[in-house]
Amino acid sequence: MTDVSTGVLHTLFHSDQGGHEQVVLCQDRASGLKAVIAIHSTALGPALGGTRFYPYANEAEAVADALNLARGMSYKNAMAGLDHGGGKAVIIGDPDRDKTEELLLAYGRFVASLGGRYVTACDVGTYVADMDVVARECRWTTGRSPENGGAGDSSVLTAYGVYQGMRASAQHLWGDPSLRGRSVGVAGVGKVGHHLVEHLLNEGARVVVTDVRGEAVGRISDRHPEVRVAADTDALIRVEGLDIYAPCALGGALSDESVPVLTAKVVCGAANNQLAHPGVEKDLADRGILYAPDYVVNAGGVIQVADELHGFDFDRCKAKAAKIFDTTLAIFARAKDDGIPPAAAADRIAEQRMHEAATAAGR
Repeated sequence: MTDVSTGVLHTLFHSDQGGHEQVVLCQDRASGLKAVIAIHSTALGPALGGTRFYPYANEAEAVADALNLARGMSYKNAMAGLDHGGGKAVIIGDPDRDKTEELLLAYGRFVASLGGRYVTACDVGTYVADMDVVARECRWTTGRSPENGGAGDSSVLTAYGVYQGMRASAQHLWGDPSLRGRSVGVAGVGKVGHHLVEHLLNEGARVVVTDVRGEAVGRISDRHPEVRVAADTDALIRVEGLDIYAPCALGGALSDESVPVLTAKVVCGAANNQLAHPGVEKDLADRGILYAPDYVVNAGGVIQVADELHGFDFDRCKAKAAKIFDTTLAIFARAKDDGIPPAAAADRIAEQRMHEAATAAGR
């Protein structure tokens, strides 16, 4: 047990963490902070991943989410060609009610106590302004505002990368990367989804959207009255003539309930951990639905925040994010050659890179 400011930090190591190197439970009684920091791998470099602020039902649920998300970041960073391992943090609470400057500063002290093994950034429930506060206590913070030496909102390049993944999917399936005239359903039009909608409309795609937040849908409808609105995600995935489904909200969108009724021929979206459980990727393949692995196509944001550590250059980052097109095509080719679903092919490529790095380091 290590004291950090007024908080208490417990570092746990267990053989059943699914390969995770470190899990840190953070508590600061003065601010009310309860958080989990999970480091899955540092084989490629310091673990990099965002901070999620979410009202988990209990601590066990928060730990499970942190572990899952951290593992996903290892694979995402490997496939993006970054010299970073995977990590993730979750803060337990309602960001609209519980987020305070004191709490964010306390969180920053916990991240700083890890000495650079984990680099944090924005995620669901946290924003650029929050990272500016965290950075006051922790230099291993990205996703800050340009005024504070950062790159700003990473959702711009996240959406751009997903758009490139869609173009690659269209190329693979229909022989043409153009999305003009294609019908695309976007579930979740928040930080990333609304930027994705702009890319799609600019190319001439027909767009249908849904979101649990009426104001998010309203923002799209006011700006683009031609965009159709579905009542909810269940209605969206059943839309006749849908070419591409883009889950851009929370994970688990592809499940035993949704896959059998999905009308789209392609799934390519920004949400993390879209597969509700192992085996769903085979269900998609059996139905002839092409799945662009989420952690590959949504890597534009992490490409941006990683670049921030070395002096941010937007054009350089956009060029790197554009390569998601080629990476996605390579995964589809590997899947075809190996006779496996694209998700499994992406995992194999990522695991190979991590294994080679660990071997080179003598681990």
